Amino acid sequence: MNARSLFEKVWQDHQVVAETADAPAVLYIDLHLTHEVTTPEAFNVLKSRGLAVRRPDLTLATLDHSTPTVPVRSLKDLERVAESSAAAQIRVMIENCREAGIRLLDFDSDQRGIVHVIGPELGITQPGKTIVCGDSHTSTHGAFGALAFGIGTTEVGHVLATQCLLQRKPKTLAINVSGRLVPGVTAKDIILAIIGRIGVGGGTGHVIEYRGEAIAALSMDARMTVCNMSIEAGARAGMIAPDDVTFQYLQGRPMAPAGAAWDQAVKRWRGLPSDADCHFDREVSLDVSRLAPMITFGTNPGMVIPIDAAVPADSGDSSFRKSLEYMGVEAGKPMLGRPVDVVFIGSCTNSRLSDLRDAANLLRGRKVAPSVRALVVPGSQATKKQAEAEGLDKIFTAAGAEWRESGCSMCLGMNGDTVGRGQLCVSTSNRNFEGRQGIGARTVLASPLTAAATAVAGRISDPRELLAR
Repeated sequence: MNARSLFEKVWQDHQVVAETADAPAVLYIDLHLTHEVTTPEAFNVLKSRGLAVRRPDLTLATLDHSTPTVPVRSLKDLERVAESSAAAQIRVMIENCREAGIRLLDFDSDQRGIVHVIGPELGITQPGKTIVCGDSHTSTHGAFGALAFGIGTTEVGHVLATQCLLQRKPKTLAINVSGRLVPGVTAKDIILAIIGRIGVGGGTGHVIEYRGEAIAALSMDARMTVCNMSIEAGARAGMIAPDDVTFQYLQGRPMAPAGAAWDQAVKRWRGLPSDADCHFDREVSLDVSRLAPMITFGTNPGMVIPIDAAVPADSGDSSFRKSLEYMGVEAGKPMLGRPVDVVFIGSCTNSRLSDLRDAANLLRGRKVAPSVRALVVPGSQATKKQAEAEGLDKIFTAAGAEWRESGCSMCLGMNGDTVGRGQLCVSTSNRNFEGRQGIGARTVLASPLTAAATAVAGRISDPRELLAR
């Protein structure tokens, strides 16, 4: 057999019907994750055609996007705190799941949370699986060696009805990451640097495999951060080969295999990493040994610079100039030291326990600047519970930050958590286009360490300065 990449192994294992020049492949889907935003229309299509959900046991639903991050225990509570459109989405989701027999992590579930946080926490995200969700950041699950990607509403309907998808086979891009990170530099800085290097369209038409010593040294939380933002480079998905770090993370989780099934699964998973002499359509290399904390300055994640660098000169591109004008940024000047109004620590990119620990360690014994509103939102109720058991919530609140229930929160500003018009927010989320966090909001993407340091200073700050004290 020819040498194969991780992606090719998973693709071939799930190909029901091979691709031809006239038709895409039929790909079997192992796991469908869903939330309240993308499913209502898909269920309407199924109902209009008299179709049932083929495998309700292979779909797991949660509430995250439209869900408020203040306490909600019932639909009556929801009506008091959510916008009418958000409340309607949630009501429809609950009813659809009930009718179809789909498991829903509802308001009373201690496992509820952001869809891309709960899958790994529960152990239902596993190496070698095909995983889809009506959310582009499904690429997060690729950190486990799964082929995971976002789908549209029509495709959500296809999966519900058939447990399969029509897909054209993507190309492959290997990103080889070498070197060792210095203190204050994180996985978020790695992926921002990669996007800055290859551009927001650099991965278009490809599945990225992140490889090399720097990737192998990352925790699972950090690997998920890297894979999460693959879509921001235009990629179809991002993947990291499973290894002992992966297996140690999964073992003992509620929905992971156990006993003899665990041993068989690990044996199978060990065969997934790319063969040594496999072919990739493209390769890119990055040495992170001298990488600095990264920060965006424009309105896409590719507009990114080291935190101690100046904003690039105006290239004459009208879209570049428009972006700087929207952000109120001047070419040739640094982002460092710029006053901020809001700091958001959360999202499916950086709301896991290790992210919260990083931010709390920097905030311990310090105060959020009076001019800054700091919002800390855990990625799941399980993460929230563990963070509180460690006393992280007390560190945040003592510093003057808000500690919330789990959810997508200020990442996308459709649940009551928004940034005001003209305000500047340093956010640990994944997108910074115009209005992402609210109408007229200005978003700067950064790591939890950079966000925490910024909250303390009241201006964009290099976390390495506080870490050195």
